[in-house]
Amino acid sequence: MSERATREETVDVVWSGSWVAERLGVALEGDGELQELLGLALRRNPKRAHLLVSNVLGKHVPQRPSVVHGAGFELGERVRALLGDREARRAVVLGYAETATGLGHAVADGLRDAPYLHSTRRPVAGVEQAGGFEEAHSHATSHLLLPEDRDLLAGGGTGALASVLVLVDDEFSTGNTVLNTIRALHALHPRERYVIVALVDMRSADDRDRLAVFAAEIGARVDLVTRSTGTVALPDGVLERGQALVAAREAEQAIRAEGSPGAVEDTDSAPVTRVDLDWPAGVPDGGRHGFTPSHRAALEAALPAMADRIADELGDAAGPAPRRVLVLGFEELMYAPLRLGTALEAALGADAEVRYSTTTRSPVLAVDDPGYAIRTRLVFPAHDDPADGPGDRYAYNVAGAGFDAVVAVVDSTADTPELHAPDGLLARLAEHTGHVLLTVLPSYVPATAAPTGVPGTPTPAPERQEPAVLPEPLRGPDFSSYAPQDVGWLLQDLSDTELEAPTEEREEAIQSGGAHYAESLPVEYQPSAEYQALFTAALEASAARIAHAVGTVTETVLAERGPRPVLVSLARAGTPVGVLMRRWAQHRHGLDLPHYAISIVRGRGIDATALRWLAAHHDPADVVFVDGWTGKGAITRELAAAITEFEASGGPAGFDPEISVLADPGGCVRTYGTREDFLIPSACLNSTVSGLISRTVLRADLVGPDDFHGGKFYRELADSDVSGLFLDTIAARFDEVAGQVEAAAKELLAADRAPTWEGWAAVERISEEYGIHDVNLVKPGVGETTRVLLRRVPWKILAKRGAGADLEHIRLLAEQRGVPVEEVDDLPYSCVGLIHPRFTRGATGADGKAVLGA
Repeated sequence: MSERATREETVDVVWSGSWVAERLGVALEGDGELQELLGLALRRNPKRAHLLVSNVLGKHVPQRPSVVHGAGFELGERVRALLGDREARRAVVLGYAETATGLGHAVADGLRDAPYLHSTRRPVAGVEQAGGFEEAHSHATSHLLLPEDRDLLAGGGTGALASVLVLVDDEFSTGNTVLNTIRALHALHPRERYVIVALVDMRSADDRDRLAVFAAEIGARVDLVTRSTGTVALPDGVLERGQALVAAREAEQAIRAEGSPGAVEDTDSAPVTRVDLDWPAGVPDGGRHGFTPSHRAALEAALPAMADRIADELGDAAGPAPRRVLVLGFEELMYAPLRLGTALEAALGADAEVRYSTTTRSPVLAVDDPGYAIRTRLVFPAHDDPADGPGDRYAYNVAGAGFDAVVAVVDSTADTPELHAPDGLLARLAEHTGHVLLTVLPSYVPATAAPTGVPGTPTPAPERQEPAVLPEPLRGPDFSSYAPQDVGWLLQDLSDTELEAPTEEREEAIQSGGAHYAESLPVEYQPSAEYQALFTAALEASAARIAHAVGTVTETVLAERGPRPVLVSLARAGTPVGVLMRRWAQHRHGLDLPHYAISIVRGRGIDATALRWLAAHHDPADVVFVDGWTGKGAITRELAAAITEFEASGGPAGFDPEISVLADPGGCVRTYGTREDFLIPSACLNSTVSGLISRTVLRADLVGPDDFHGGKFYRELADSDVSGLFLDTIAARFDEVAGQVEAAAKELLAADRAPTWEGWAAVERISEEYGIHDVNLVKPGVGETTRVLLRRVPWKILAKRGAGADLEHIRLLAEQRGVPVEEVDDLPYSCVGLIHPRFTRGATGADGKAVLGA
């Protein structure tokens, strides 16, 4: 396809960026083709409100398939000319998910002999990760590399420099993604040369200089091949004004939607026809696991017959033959639908107009104006059981485009009930076209993950002991009141299982050795109005102090474990802290950090299945364990022992057992926000401040060897839930403490932060002084003392003489339960809770109140 023909296809009377430019003052400055290639739209994003929308990529804007493939193919031919035939044959092409998977594949076609791989955001059970990197400003940031051939990225082999790596993205905005990729892969497979390919290069001068400096640092040549070059001129305050404009337009659209009459069932809705293409055996559906020149040859040979099957089905439809046909791909599945589209163009000839685009995860504002790039938006639920949980997906510029037929192309993983649901993609398409054809391509299964008997793939290695499919994280609103992006719970849902037992019965069974504390749950404490008011007052009074601690610990983690750690909170006390750390990183740095919650049980260790899940989806070295506070350091020691045991039993190595905490009054860890023992309001309550999730459960009859530990979602407590209030109140103070945090983090990073274990020594002393002789019954610190009063049978409370407002809720709970509070000196904590050391129900009476004396 010539450049002139491509320009004729994309030029429009009204520039599709004029609506945004007029309202926000955004301008594209560059060569004459720039406005033909790009339009503008708006989106919700803390880093960048505007979105560059390509007219030749085939993602958001339906375009002729030959134009889309031709744009990438021509770039590939330029790379081949740059490298020469010999080096081009040794090159490996890597495309970026999700937007550039098809573009990268087309570039590889232009090189002719180069194998292709694209990054993915879809973990595949049993496929070992060969690398990964982050895309900080993207809607979904984590990229996985899952090649079937582990040597694909190594190129030259052992002892030799790897072959040239060609990196393909749709646009360069800052170059950060490319830098992250090269940094990660160069450490594994050093090479002398990289070629970076994009449709448009929109970097600033500083960003260009940064790439040059980086290339010099690693001693590699870095070439750039782009179709067009320019910059985006952004006036001051454009981000805030853009976000306000998006919010206002969305509010208007919501009001109009509420005022519209309900949908009426359409008995004449478009039919949906499934078409079997007879996809060639052994040919991958895309480049997720690699795509070789032999795969390319087999696909090229099969394309005409597959296009004929689609054309025949279109011709068999009732009514006149369709003139406008859309081939619609699915998220990362871009190349196969694109090539089906190019073949369909040839099959239908001049009698039909064929266009191509794909669905996407990215939410973008739609405005029906010729000067805006996204005119219409279809919204439907995800239909491929994504690892990050359910959510909305989108198809842009399809509704109202006058397509007579839509050919929807998905892989077999995505052919789920959600795809066929009344609100699913197929039903939404049927509302806006006369005929929907569905073709399902077999999801390629690499040898390392294939079940026995899959044609064209070897049997999996017999020594692999992992379960075929690891469980997936639970997310809100189906499990917890947190937003789905806040945390993925590596737990199984036991909400329908009766697990609660009276506190006194649990205590007696635990101390007698008849049961472990993790085998049952205490009855959830329901705070009185007086206690709830105390929580609210404490939250307001301590919000700035907690925000300061959140910022300090997050900045320390980013400095020492960056650039993009994976936060893994210890459920459930650590989970609100993990969410707040994630929000700090997003608010202050535009980072969208992954965050999961995992179960650890004293005396039983950490959830090994959850660790295996983390290792399958992330580099273990990036995992940072997060907890709320330290008491005497028991969980710190438990985690270190559990990780050692996990690795000794054959589990993936590389997890760092150090815990990062908000408060470390016990001196047990190196990474903390503060070492003061003060009231953290999330310690005042149970599930109602932790996303309505119970503490975790580990019981042999409920949790198998390949299951996550269990937990319950207390939906019935929604009216009492203050989880969101807690997070929002603290996050609202982030800007206020930012300057102080910067200074505190620098000071901490330069200080000696070695654990002193002062708290452990104090606990051992108290255990002996009070005749308890069991450190597990001594719970130091405000947080642990609160837990004693809420969950266990308390004996007495030791309060540091002179402790003030931080202990008001402790004194109130102690009064409610008839527990004495003893004022003491020489206490390294604000308070210590003592569990009754010789508890039986006879010792406390029928009302369960603690004994007042020793």
